[in-house]
Amino acid sequence: MTKRPELLSPAGDMERLDMALRYGADAVYLAGTQFGMRGGVKNFTPDELAEAVRRCHGQNVRVHVTVNTLPRTDELAALPDYLRLLESIGVDALIIADMGVLRLAKRYAPTPEKHISTQAGIVNAESALGWMELGASRVVLARELSLDEIRAIRRAVPPELELETFIHGSMCVSFSGRCLLSNYMTGRDAQRGVCAQPCRWKYALMEQTRPGEYFPVYEEDGGTYIMNSRDMCMIEHIPELIEAGIDSFKIEGRAKSSYYTAVVTNAYQRAITAAMEGQPLDPVWLDEVNKVSHRNYCTGFYYGDDGHMQYYDDARYLRDWQVAAYVLSCDAAGNALLTQRNRFCAGEMLELLPPGEKPVRFAAENIRDEEGQPLTVCPHPEMRFYMKLPCWAPKGSILRRETKPAEK
Repeated sequence: MTKRPELLSPAGDMERLDMALRYGADAVYLAGTQFGMRGGVKNFTPDELAEAVRRCHGQNVRVHVTVNTLPRTDELAALPDYLRLLESIGVDALIIADMGVLRLAKRYAPTPEKHISTQAGIVNAESALGWMELGASRVVLARELSLDEIRAIRRAVPPELELETFIHGSMCVSFSGRCLLSNYMTGRDAQRGVCAQPCRWKYALMEQTRPGEYFPVYEEDGGTYIMNSRDMCMIEHIPELIEAGIDSFKIEGRAKSSYYTAVVTNAYQRAITAAMEGQPLDPVWLDEVNKVSHRNYCTGFYYGDDGHMQYYDDARYLRDWQVAAYVLSCDAAGNALLTQRNRFCAGEMLELLPPGEKPVRFAAENIRDEEGQPLTVCPHPEMRFYMKLPCWAPKGSILRRETKPAEK
């Protein structure tokens, strides 16, 4: 019987963690306030790390902690105590990119599994086996591999060595994220989690003897965003990923919103279920991943570099939907207390997305403030209000509105 793959969701803070849990993650990956490769999010304090483990284990969800920076000599002194903390609170796995960190982790945090980060650039079976001999139980393969190359690695390594790959989210123009461009241009080191993403900028050519004269760098379609890449989306190819023997499907996005975490996790979990049952993908789940902020999608390198990963026109995100509110409580008849996130009006068409369910479209009606007075507009973020929903919805369910009218 085919093994069901793990769905591994991002959690940049406690709110994102809760959404990953509500919407179906099998495991989450997150970071403490040090040694993690995402500096632009809150991450987790030591107390929050312990609470995150408690919440996740209470729902039989695994916790993977990123210890995936490449620490310099003067940073190593703080690492043993941090590893002891992760050992003491019971995290399930450490995601590691540096051989020295792995060596220390085996000494100071022997219990958690050791997973080797995609930044290690693992592109062949011998590399995977080498890390296994050093104590790794899982390798996160380089994003530059094709599906055929992944199949070949799976055949060449023991089944107990797990393979993890990214299936959704932002792509990097540099090989396995090992980029110096941000550090060189802005002083923000990508290897410390503070990449300024200069690959998304619009570039021109300037000749040394003609200062101040900018010449556009054109590609075939006339664009100048020569290093900008599309986002990856593999939701239509889940059966092929399962057949290739991938053990864990990873969603990129610790710096993205809790809404993104919820919607993408929900959609992929439903897609995995359909694939495991031999059913076709319901188009609603493809629609769902288009309702989060994203760049134009591609399939990365899974089917080879077919020329569609780069996007030369611009680096803008597509943002056609936004969160209107989150459900705080709801009775069986759909009478709900909500907290607002963005302005909307009575009579406006909204969508309700409960965890594990398809979205339900309805018109906003019977909106009242906390004193029971009717409202025609919900104007203030974080405002609490009452509203009639089309069905019962558990706490944390998402209410959203379309900001760009759908094409008819």
